[in-house]
Amino acid sequence: MNPRLILTLLLISATLAGVSVALAQDKGSVNPKPLPPLANPNDPKLGAKELFGRKLLPAAMPTRVVGFYARGCIAGAEALPINGESWQVMRLSRNRYWGHPDLVALVTRLAAKARKDAGWPGILVGDMSQPRGGPMLTGHASHQAGLDADIWLTPMPNRRLSREEREETSAVMMVRSDRLDIDPAVWKPTHLGVIRAAAQEPSVQRIFVNAAIKKALCREARGDRSWLHKVRPMYGHDYHFHIRIKCPPGSGECESQPEPTESEGCSAGDLAFWFKDSVLHPKPPKEPPKPRPPMTLAQLPAACKAVLAAPDARQ
Repeated sequence: MNPRLILTLLLISATLAGVSVALAQDKGSVNPKPLPPLANPNDPKLGAKELFGRKLLPAAMPTRVVGFYARGCIAGAEALPINGESWQVMRLSRNRYWGHPDLVALVTRLAAKARKDAGWPGILVGDMSQPRGGPMLTGHASHQAGLDADIWLTPMPNRRLSREEREETSAVMMVRSDRLDIDPAVWKPTHLGVIRAAAQEPSVQRIFVNAAIKKALCREARGDRSWLHKVRPMYGHDYHFHIRIKCPPGSGECESQPEPTESEGCSAGDLAFWFKDSVLHPKPPKEPPKPRPPMTLAQLPAACKAVLAAPDARQ
């Protein structure tokens, strides 16, 4: 790893712990400030995100997935190179381009397919996982076990993006302003091709998209539609799609999610919930909800403590 990249890793940006959502649109910083030292890192009430967020490199251990997508960690994670022939990593200041080697290999295959089959120059890769997984200071409840990756629905430009562009460029909104369908001005048939290529990967268990995008895929898919059952509506995926792979073979400590049903999920009844006015335009609660206490290290699988304590892997 070159010295400049090491310096980048050492300057991970500090973010307020109260912020709960980090979207693809959230901008990063070209000159992030280092996180301050913890006054009492052994405090049992301390959020595990504070500990995992300060680990800049993976654990020097064999590759090992521990726990569930939303309650776990990973040892021996691999970094997706920040530049490839057909991909570029965005928001480098977050240091979230790590994952299980199977996930890294899948992202690189998808990037090649996006170029070959959809005619994109390549893909822009958003958040994967932290070097040791675990809860993040901002954003995702999942992405903790090195098995999740966000792919922007904005094709990669046919040039190398600058560091500033990677931190400040916004992804393109794919959903119409009324939230009932995709925006035809920006949604293209090639978007379906890229999502389909990801869903047809045998190791992919689920893909999360906005319900309007699922609606468009159901309407536009031709020929083999068997892949559609993996694509699930989910809040917040207006600008990117979220890939989740199965527990890798031999990962006995990995907690798998049940397989999705074989139904396409394209009927009016399947999508009705997502287009209810109460879902599209929820009313604010009369009283603000109390913030939930952060997940502590004790609430994670016991093996995550050893992953956290392990020395840094050499890169």
